[in-house]
Amino acid sequence: MVLDQERRKVSGGPEKLAAAIRRGADLRIYTEFRHNEHIDTKSANHEIIQEVADFRTTYLVEDRWVAGIMTLRQPIELPNGFGPRPSMSFFMYNQDGLQAIARPYLDGARAEAEPGASAPDDHSDMPKYHQYDAWDAGTNAPSSNFVYDMGTFRYLVSDTWREVLACDADGTIRSGSVELLAEAAAQGCEVKVGLRGLASELAGGATAMDHEVFVHCGPCYYYTETKSFMVGTHPFVRVAPAIPMRYRSRGWDFGWLMPRSDGHIALWIVDPYTLKFRRAQARLPIRWFVR
Repeated sequence: MVLDQERRKVSGGPEKLAAAIRRGADLRIYTEFRHNEHIDTKSANHEIIQEVADFRTTYLVEDRWVAGIMTLRQPIELPNGFGPRPSMSFFMYNQDGLQAIARPYLDGARAEAEPGASAPDDHSDMPKYHQYDAWDAGTNAPSSNFVYDMGTFRYLVSDTWREVLACDADGTIRSGSVELLAEAAAQGCEVKVGLRGLASELAGGATAMDHEVFVHCGPCYYYTETKSFMVGTHPFVRVAPAIPMRYRSRGWDFGWLMPRSDGHIALWIVDPYTLKFRRAQARLPIRWFVR
């Protein structure tokens, strides 16, 4: 799908994008911006920069709305290196071009404020930057929702995954088999999981919108006699499900998972405000993909 600078559809469509994400497809987004409009507004360099970013955690909300989150990104200070403070840059893009950023700092600096609504930053020197709100300024985990008028948005998918197992939260198999999953992993295939309801507890007491979260997996383990398959995932970001997806105070966190083929999930969750870890468990419907 392609959107123009005003986020109007040029080609493709959200239905095709949602269908691909539903099949486990990877998401990358291509954008364009000028150096002295977005990176250094005092620079004379008017060069166009082409960015292609990978969104390793993807969301499908109500089976129709797509959002993706960059989960491995440190702040880059173009064109020479990294930003002034170590942090994660959890950029989130919605299918309509709405963007957001959550930034847990990793340097252990003392927080200067309590979580809550904050004043938006001054972007008067960057007229293409439209910040809608700000949260938790002065804490270890500020966030905001915004739109930057990129020259174009191209939503690119790698629709190369194959679903080999789907199970309910109690482990009841709906399609495929554990043996197919284990055989593919043993042959060196990558593994990805789709977890329904993973971020429900962040809904703030309200009934969470239906959602499925897709996360890449790393090491795989198969118990050959009990036919039990489990993985350790790559890092993921949880955000309260919504249309569109937005960051808000205490409405997101991040961590790692250990899903198992019987619906069991162990969570290793990081509080972004303190960087303290906590353990949790859940049972969720899981779909397993390989390629």
